[in-house]
Parts: sequence; structure tokens; C-alpha cells
Amino acid sequence: MSDVVEKTLTALPSLLSLDSQPGSAKLSSTSKLGSLIRGITELTSKHEEEKLIQRELASIKDQVSSPNTSMRQMKELMVRAIYCEMLGYDAAFCYIHAIKLAQQGTALEKRVGYLSVSLFLNESHELLLLLVNTVLKDLQSTNLIEVCMALTVVSQMFPKDMIPAILPLVEEKLTHPKEIIRRKAVLALYKFYLIAPNQVQHIHNKFRKALCDKDPGVMTASLHIYLQMIKENPEGYKDLTVSFITILKQVVGGKLPMDFNYHSVPAPWLQIQLLRILSLLGKNDQSTSEIMYEVLDESLRRAEMNHNITYAILYECVKCIYTIHPKSQLLEKAAKCIGNFVLSPKINLKYIGLKALTYVVQQDPKLALQHQMTIIECLDHPDLIVKRETLELLFRITNGQNVTVIVEKMLEFLRISKDDYTTIDLVGKVAELAEKYPSNNEWFIDTMNTVFSLGGDTMQPDIPSSFLKLLSEGFDSVEEDRKLRLFAVDSYVSLLEGEPGKLPQRFLQVISWVLGEYSHLREELEPATILRLLSKLLDMKRTSSETKCWVLMAMTKICDGGAAVPVAGEVSETYSSSMDTVLRQRAHELQHLSHDPELHARVLPRDANLEPLEVDSSLSFLDGFVSEALAAGAAPYKPPHQRQEELAQAKALSLEPYSLPLPISMSSCSIADRQSPTLLSMSSGLSGDSTDLSHKGCNTTLKLDGVKRVWGREGYLIQREPVEEAVQVEIPSPLRSPSQQGEVDNSHSQTPTPPAAPEQEKQQLASSLFVGLSSQSSVCLMGKSEPQRFRRKTKGQSPSLDDSKQISNSAIASPNSVDNLLCNNLLDSNVRSEPSVSSLNQATSQGSATANSSCDAGGGLTESDAKGTKPSLITDNGTVTADPADPADPADPADPADPAPLEDSEGLKDLRLMSHLPADIIGLSCSEITPLCSNQSLDLSACHVQKEDSLVLVVFINNSSDSDVQQFQLQFDSEELEVSCVSDSPVEEVRSHSVGVCQYSLTVRRPSVHVQVGGMFSYHVPAGTPQTTMEFSFKLPLTSFTRPLKVSTEEYGTMWLAFAHDTKQNLTLMADVEEPLRTTLNVLKKKLHLHVVEIIGMEGIVACQLPRDRPCLMHCRVHAGTLAVWLRSPVPDLPDCLLYHCQRALQEH
Repeated sequence: MSDVVEKTLTALPSLLSLDSQPGSAKLSSTSKLGSLIRGITELTSKHEEEKLIQRELASIKDQVSSPNTSMRQMKELMVRAIYCEMLGYDAAFCYIHAIKLAQQGTALEKRVGYLSVSLFLNESHELLLLLVNTVLKDLQSTNLIEVCMALTVVSQMFPKDMIPAILPLVEEKLTHPKEIIRRKAVLALYKFYLIAPNQVQHIHNKFRKALCDKDPGVMTASLHIYLQMIKENPEGYKDLTVSFITILKQVVGGKLPMDFNYHSVPAPWLQIQLLRILSLLGKNDQSTSEIMYEVLDESLRRAEMNHNITYAILYECVKCIYTIHPKSQLLEKAAKCIGNFVLSPKINLKYIGLKALTYVVQQDPKLALQHQMTIIECLDHPDLIVKRETLELLFRITNGQNVTVIVEKMLEFLRISKDDYTTIDLVGKVAELAEKYPSNNEWFIDTMNTVFSLGGDTMQPDIPSSFLKLLSEGFDSVEEDRKLRLFAVDSYVSLLEGEPGKLPQRFLQVISWVLGEYSHLREELEPATILRLLSKLLDMKRTSSETKCWVLMAMTKICDGGAAVPVAGEVSETYSSSMDTVLRQRAHELQHLSHDPELHARVLPRDANLEPLEVDSSLSFLDGFVSEALAAGAAPYKPPHQRQEELAQAKALSLEPYSLPLPISMSSCSIADRQSPTLLSMSSGLSGDSTDLSHKGCNTTLKLDGVKRVWGREGYLIQREPVEEAVQVEIPSPLRSPSQQGEVDNSHSQTPTPPAAPEQEKQQLASSLFVGLSSQSSVCLMGKSEPQRFRRKTKGQSPSLDDSKQISNSAIASPNSVDNLLCNNLLDSNVRSEPSVSSLNQATSQGSATANSSCDAGGGLTESDAKGTKPSLITDNGTVTADPADPADPADPADPADPAPLEDSEGLKDLRLMSHLPADIIGLSCSEITPLCSNQSLDLSACHVQKEDSLVLVVFINNSSDSDVQQFQLQFDSEELEVSCVSDSPVEEVRSHSVGVCQYSLTVRRPSVHVQVGGMFSYHVPAGTPQTTMEFSFKLPLTSFTRPLKVSTEEYGTMWLAFAHDTKQNLTLMADVEEPLRTTLNVLKKKLHLHVVEIIGMEGIVACQLPRDRPCLMHCRVHAGTLAVWLRSPVPDLPDCLLYHCQRALQEH
């Protein structure tokens, strides 16, 4: 029963009292609800209850439908309906009346109406649409009770699509003078963040104000939002660490009002929330962790173990201390706290100790050694939850030395477990351990057989799939592969000879597959014998149709003629007339292949799984069929999102508000005799939460201003590299009592006595379980790498030692270029490319081999700074103007400001390559030269030059060897680009110590945010030697291809109405400038190569195009401090891609 229902039952007496006295706490004896409850309690059977409830619901239905029913009576009817729904009976006829009650009546009646709606309906219920206007009206009410009720129902349940309608009003309530309103508004925004986080991204500054609110309740409510946001992006809130620490200090110090205390503990739930936030902020961050040490020490000291709530605080303190950067004093205190938990005789505290130990054992494995005997005792604890948590702890400390004992304990618990969840969880863990740390073939197969037997058909389907894949792919040793498969075959044959009827279906499927694939390895085992064993599975009644298909397929693989044909013939004859289509198909396959050994060898060759499988993901073999179908009049294929759009346009309601009057007169506007985009979206602004293509091109979603749209849950965020794990600190054993300490001292001074038999068994078990944890070097925890005995084969041939040396020696990128690439690829809107280069050598003649030439390009076609480059070559927009000036003296080598000689700078090399640019592109806007790939003989670099109607890729082939490069080929491969050679007479030879230049025209085939280009360069040096091949890849931003589209306002209007694909977004407007709109459009014009057609008041129209006449129009309007942008184009993906670059350009300006 939810908290809402419990509060409802508590409030029922006061809500339904028929006495005139306010605040009466007794349920009137004459009320209908009281009579209903008494009547139900007097019944003796479920059947009588159903009859009584049905009569009651019929009576309620008649009364709510009567026009003479007053609001007071309707209130009581709703509560009676709530009680019937709570008992599990349908009262759907009351839903609409509950909404009407919330819309009308006094505050008490509205309260019951809102309560009924929150209990009757869910967030996706269609009737909630009728409640939106009521919530809007109550949010604007001057009655505080009505505002509170509206905010409460919004925070509990509200449709996601309706959030933009009430979001501005909820934002206003953050500044309300009453603290209860502010607190409920924060909780409503927390609900919005959970279901639609991108719709509240723009009000994060208001969350910070709520964190600093003078009322502790408002501040506490804001922590829910911050905990969720910090989980997703800790780096974005590091600046608030000091604020959270200050709040925690005040809470621990008892500075909050006494109303927040619980059993004399100051605000315990607030402390827990703050500790969770601090653990997220301090993880892998030493500087941030250091300022937390003091308050964590104080929290541990003040939280004494005297009440359940303090145990929760101590548990969160321990987790926080072991999560952040370690400090030895705090770790000692945390270890002592864990010891007190584990050694406690109370089951709840022991469970908390085990859970904390499970969490911290990955950071400090030796801590488990201090409590090993207690852990052994917990394995035999009568409480199953404690036992299960103990097994979880053992799972965390498993390594290659103790895996056998731990798996045995897990399997013992599985045999007595009756809980499906526990079975599924433990079966997965045992399978993972068996595959990761197999001691030998026999143990591995026996363990997996037990897993399949105990897990049954409830286990996750990936467990048998992973097991079969492991057998199929094999390991590094061919002999080990054969031994493992032979033992599996022997094991499964013995199982089928026993009682296969007790085995689960998935286990039977695994047995069938293994025998079908590898039974031929056991030469003394006749195929007819295997077929007879498998045929018994087909005769069992409990065998499912799916399992029978596996069995028939295994029989088909085994039977290739000989004595097995009669058995196969009987089976195929039985199932060739089956009602199951798949079974009938498998039976026919068995019949035909068993009588034709040659066909069997071709269709089902042995060890076929070792051959690579080629998959045609484009389904090109269906091109002819599709062409014939289209020619015959078939409808072309439509993607799912397009079908949804058309369906929504035909049937869905239009929720777009009516347009408001224009703020400017149309007579003063030059956009005449056409439909202006402003008229279409004056009050609608942007779609609320449109993150996929299904929301485009139709008016099926509510569109309101003030909603920021992002591309995904986290937006476009930087992927941070993982930080090294915290330093592990050795923890001393927990403190002992004086009596215990005395016993320890005496044990050292006296002659040890032999332990009792049970105690000796426990010590032996402890030595087996905790082996490998005594030394740090031998510890291998789950999630950490340890050499595995079963290592799967790699898909490709691993490079030789010489190859790896050459790879390391041929790296061409400096660390600075790598850093610039990582930063620019994610943050810079003027990214030119993101190379990801790999190289491969292929020897074309047998008996000869050449070393692989490789490169690891650390830079792309980006705008990273190059040392030695002339500053005058870099323009304002980050491009480089090609200038073939003499590069011999870009700077005075003797200048003391230049610490390195000129010959060692990369800038000199780039300027030397620039001097080889063709004459027809000199003076045009050009990117920096970036290396693509290289080896000891050749360097391939590239830059792109922007022409008015195309983008030209210039590739420089720098031959540094003493031999001429002949018969070279440069090939490009891209699904998003068309690449064509510009020159009529391409370069065919590059002489020694010279540079060859090739030009290629790039045209966008399918728009993308960053266009991927791959290629291959093959050549012979010297002539007649084996061919050497180098592969490379890079990315180009779409803005490199955009060009201004100069059109008039009238032409813009005509084109706007003709384009079907559009998207909308609120963008950041340049603030603190005289003309924000003009300044913002100039920034976009400069970075995205746009043409500003006209600016009229607070609106502007912009146009651009891709080559080959693919335009995109953009309408901009200043509204509520943001720039509402609407893009339209005839190309489906172009508006979305340009919108992304607009957003990045404004964020980085």
C-alpha cells in the first residue's frame, strides 16, 4: 500500500465526518462509508464480499449520474469508490466525476477530487488531459490551499507532454513568500527532471537558489534534484562541494530547528542525502576529498550506535569514506565501525556490516581477513538474507585460488533456495565465476551442468548462449579445446543414458547442440547410438517444441549415412506431418540430408563455426526483388518514424495553442502575400520534448516557449577518462574488549591446545575461502583483471613483435596535438576532422612479408595550434589562408623567444607543404594541414579548401625515402560523401624526397553532424616490391560544406512553404549587447557560413545551402530571453544537423 493510500485512510475520518463541527476525528456512524466497512468486516467469504461491493458500486454509479447529487454527497461517493478500488474492484465510471470534483466545489471537496484522481489514474491515462486546465487555474489562484493541492498532484502524476504548459507557473512558485509553496514547487520540478530532464535544463540556476533557501525544508527538497544531477555529471557541480559541506556541518552541529530531529538525531535523512552527494563529488578527486575529511570525521563521531537511524548514517559515512580519496585515519575509524556491525549479535546490524564489507572489500581486500571467522559463521546463519549477503561478499573476493570453494557454497545455497530472484542472481554469478576462473575441464563442465540443472528455465538466456559460444570459439590451445569438448560429450552422453526427463529444457537444448557439433570427436561412439539417445528426448511428453527443434537439428548434423539412417528415417517420418511448421521443416531436412552424404557435407561441414561468417547488412541481394516490386506498383518502404508521423497527422488531436496577435504590424513587414513562419509559431515556440523524428512534421505535441531541447538525457557532454583507483590503505583490526585482548595475550604465552573438530573445520574453510587475500599482489577481485586460463581466441591475427615496434616508432602526433584533438572533437564547433587511423600491410606475393606500416594520428583536420605557424595565416574564423610564401624564415631562428631550432618545428613542415598547393586554390580559406598516416617512407597529410560551390580535399604525399613511389592508389570510402578526383591527369608517381599533391572534390550525400571519411593508400617502394597498404579515416563537420544562400525575402517565403522537414529549438541569446538578435545571428553567420536575409524587429530570417541545391532556411525570434529557432529544409536530416552546430557555436562563443 502506497504512502498516499495510508495518508488517505488516516484522513478519512476528518474528510467524511458529517458532523458540523470542524476537526471531528470520529467517523460518523450514519455515514455510508462506515456502514460499508462494517458490512465487509462481517462477511465470511470472498463471494459475499464481491456481491456486496457490486451492489455498492451500482449504487454509487446511480448517484454520481444523478443531476441532483450535491458536491458534498459527491465527495463521500468518491471516497467510497476509492475504498472499492483499494479492494481490487473496478470503479472506472467514477474517474470523470473525480476530475469534475477537482474542478468544482470548496477547498475540501477539491482536495478529495485531487486525491481521487491521484489514486484512480496513472501518468499515461487519457483523462489526465482534462485536468491540465484545472491545475493551471489552481496554480494561479490566490488561495494557498488550492496552490498546494495543484503542486501536490503535479509532483505525483502529470503527463509528460503537458509539462511545458505548467512549467512557467511552477518556476514562479520558487520565489513564493510561503515556504510550503516553494518546497512543493521544488518537488514538482524534481518530478519533471525524472521524467523529462531536458525540459528543466534551463532553470538550473534556480535550483541553486533553492539550495540556499532560508527554509531548511526547501533546501532539503532541492537535494533530491542535485543528487540525481550529480549522479549523471559530477564534474559539473564540483563548485557546490563547499556549500554541501557547510550544510552538513550545520546539520551535524544541531543548528537546524528541533522539528527536524528524529529520536534526538538532527535531520538524519538530510545527513544521508548529503553524504551520498559528497561521495559522488569526491570520487577519484583528491582535492575535493580533502575538504570533506573534517565533516566526515565529525559525522562518525556524533553518530553513536544507539538507534536504527544512526546505523543508517554510519553506513553512509563508511561508504562515503571508502568512495572518496582515502585518508588513513578515517579508514581506520570506518573499519572499526564495520567491525562493530559485523560482530553485533543483532541480525539487522550484522546484515548492514556484511553489506558495508561487500562494498569496501574491493578497495581494501584485507579487511575481509579480519572478520573471516564471522563470515564463515554467517554462511550457516539461519536467516537466508544474511546468508545471501555473505555469498555476495565471497563473490567479490573470488580469485583463481578460492573459486572452487566459493562456487561450492553458492551451489549449496542454490539447492535449498526457493526464491526465483535469488536463483537467477546466483546462477548468473556461478556461471561467471566458472568461466572466469576454471580450474580444469572436468570442474568447469560439472559446474556448468549443475548451473543448468539448478537454474532451470528461469535463468537468463545469455548464460547457455555464452557457454555454447565459449565451446565454439575455443581457446588459445587447440589441444585444450579438444579435451574440453570431449569431456562435454562424455558428460552429456552419460546424462542422456540416465534420467533425462528431470533435466530442464534449456539444459536439453545445450546437450543437443554439443552432441550435434562435437560427438564425432569420440571416434568409438557410434552415430546411431547418439541418435537413439536423442530420439528418447523426442518421445518425452514434457519436451517442448523448441527443444524438439534443437534435437532434430542435432540429429541432422550427426546423421551422414550408414547405420544411423534407419533411426533418422523413423524420426523424420514421425514429424514430417507435424502441425508445427518448424518441426516439419526440420524433419524434412533430416530426411533429405541423411540420404545424401555429399549434400550433407556441403550444407553442414564439420568445424564450420571456425570459418568467419560474412553478413550482408544492407540486404543487397534483395535489390532486384525490390526493383521489380516497385515497378509493379508496390508502395515504397517507409521508416517507422515516418509511418508514425502520418498516422499521428491523420488521427491525433492538435494540441498547439492559438496564435497571439502579432507584436508588429504586417504593413511594416516586407514579408507579404505569403504565410509567415511567425504566424505559425508566435505562441507555440518549440516542441517540448521532441527527441526523435516522430515529432517532426506534425502538430501532435504541445508546443510552448521556454523549453530547452537537448539531444539525449545528458546532452553533448565530454566523455571523461577514468581516473585511477584510490590508493588502498591497510586497516588494522578492530578494537577488542579487555577480556578479548587478555585472551589473545594469553594465547601467545601459553601452549596452544588443539581446537575442537567444528572449530577446526571452520578454520580450514576460512583458509580455503580467503586464500589469495594475504598479499596485495595476489589479490584479484571481481571487476579487476587477472590472467584467465580460458582465453578466447582473437578474431584477427595479432601483430608480431616487429609490427608493434614499428607501430610505436611510426606515431606522428605530439601529445599537444592529441590533447587538442580530444578537446576540439567534443567542444569546438569548427572541428575539421577527427582522424582515427589504422594501418595494414598486405603482402601480395607468397613467401615474402613486409612490416606493417601504422600510424596513430593524434590530430585531425582541426584548428589546434601548430608550433611555428605564422600568426598571419590564421583568420578570425579559425581557418588558414593558403599562402605559398617562402617558408624559409617564418621567425628569426636566433630569436631568444624561440627555444627550439626552426628545423624541428611542425610549422615549418606545414608551411613547406602549403607551398605545394595548386595555383587555383591559393588565397582561399583553408584548414590546417593534419597528418593522416605515415610510415618510415611516406607521410600522408591533408587539408580542405572551401570553394564557393564545393569542398576540395588536398592530400599531400611526402616521400622521404630514396626510392620513387610508383603505382600508388588512393581510394576513399564513405557512405555520407561522394568523392571524385578534381584533376584530369592525376599524379601517378612521387619521386624521392618530394611531395605529390592530389585534389578531390567532396559532396555530401547524406547530411550528418560529422561526416565520416575512410580511405586506403597502397603503393610500391621500390618498384617490384610487395604492395604496402595504409588505412586512414577522419571526420569533417557539416559546417565545412555549408554555403550562404542569397535569396530575397519573397523567395524565402515561397521556399519556406514548400519544405516539409523541420525542427525547433530554444537557443542561447547573446546577452549584455546592444542588439542581441543581430549579434547572435552574426556569430552563426561567421561560424556556420550563413546568409542573413533580413532582420525585422525581434525576428530574423537566415538561409544556407549544401552544394547541389539543397537549401535550409532558419527563422529566428527573440522570446523570453531566448532565441527560438525554426529550421526547414527539403532534406530530412539537414535541420537537425545544423541545429546541433548552432547550439555548439553559441555555447562556445
